Amino acid sequence: MIDYTPGPASGAEVRKDGEKWTLILVRELRHSPEKVWQALTDPAQLREWAPFVADGNLGTVGSTVNLTWVGTQRATETRVTRAEATKVLEYGDIRWELEALGGGTRLRLWHNIDRRFISWGAAGWHIAFDVLDRLLSGTPISRIAGNEAIKFVGWQRLNAEYAKQFGIETNASED
Repeated sequence: MIDYTPGPASGAEVRKDGEKWTLILVRELRHSPEKVWQALTDPAQLREWAPFVADGNLGTVGSTVNLTWVGTQRATETRVTRAEATKVLEYGDIRWELEALGGGTRLRLWHNIDRRFISWGAAGWHIAFDVLDRLLSGTPISRIAGNEAIKFVGWQRLNAEYAKQFGIETNASED
């Protein structure tokens, strides 16, 4: 197995609007906004760290890209609604904000997630951000997503920690 243990749950908040909740995760990366932007938009780089596969570049407003989430067989047609290089990227129910911070980037993710799975999403994205950071640092580890993530001990701990932070019960497993 990989030599990786995620740090404690941090940098997350939830905005609640009925059943529709928005997960906001913030991570400071040691990499330039240009390098992070490439990792957020280039299908080859996304395949290395993101919990989905994109069949096209996500960096062009108006483009339609099929996203296939790891562990599913169904592609979801997704339209890029905003793409301001190195600043903001929006598609589907996801928005990325990049802010230059010293020599690095403050990356902020906004993801609308069914409230029953908000701690799952936080744990999954936490791990994805760690994998992204390693990829951009030149010390890549394999993507940890879908069922592989759920079986990962670090994910289970993060799921419980985020659930506690958000004041919700954990969904230990859903079939």
